[in-house]
Amino acid sequence: MNSRVEQPGSASTGDILKYAAAVLLAVAGVVAFYWFDGQWPAALRIGAVVAGVLAGVGVFMLTPKGAQTREFLAEARFELRKVVWPTRQEATRMTWVVMIVVVIIALILMGFDTIIRWVIRLLLG
Repeated sequence: MNSRVEQPGSASTGDILKYAAAVLLAVAGVVAFYWFDGQWPAALRIGAVVAGVLAGVGVFMLTPKGAQTREFLAEARFELRKVVWPTRQEATRMTWVVMIVVVIIALILMGFDTIIRWVIRLLLG
């Protein structure tokens, strides 16, 4: 009988090392950005940050949590295909409705503010 039972949801030592490596790669990119300030051009320093983050994401995707993330993103993409998006005309119409309502609410609040200011001036003399 195996005396070592792994709990569901627990990460193995290898997974923990991969998580640590992913974080360290992302941090290394940010450290390189500041470490080489003045020595490298800004575009190259930004490239170091992007490379570090992408390498960290790549290592993370090799873990079980990365597999769950890929599965979630695939399912989200599948669900987005089911969405009935509004037409351009509907989107424009709703945008105008929102802008008009915002202006109306702003005018109402301005009226309340004016009345409250007038009452305070009346009370305080």
